[in-house]
Amino acid sequence: MSQGSAQGSLHPSIEVEWNGGLEFEAGRAAGTKIRIDGDAQSAPSPFDLLLASLASCAAIDVVTILAKQRTPVRSLHVRVEAHRAEAVPRRLASAVLHFSVSAPGTTEQKVTRAVELSVTKYCSVRSSLAADVPVSWTIALEP
Repeated sequence: MSQGSAQGSLHPSIEVEWNGGLEFEAGRAAGTKIRIDGDAQSAPSPFDLLLASLASCAAIDVVTILAKQRTPVRSLHVRVEAHRAEAVPRRLASAVLHFSVSAPGTTEQKVTRAVELSVTKYCSVRSSLAADVPVSWTIALEP
């Protein structure tokens, strides 16, 4: 396999180490590691991490967009509700991202636009999901 291609730049390798049972550690070779548990008993499952990746990717964009609008985020919480297909592979069928945002000086319209831009244009995790997987959102603007 080549180091680069016409498909884009090469992302740093991720390594996964089996720790026994259904438990693993994953991360960049020289970076910090996260624990993963296939049974979601002692750590998040791979599917949990997919949903967390989707939510955190969108959240990063929202924080960045609002900061550029000079309305920095004081707090942000994203809860993800997801449905999985019944048949194997039990892939993501749909997701709803519930954003609660506190950004003094902003408006609901600006937060809505920031979330929309993130989910529909900027979030690389969302763009990496199957195109037929609907991802929608709700927004609660907190004081």
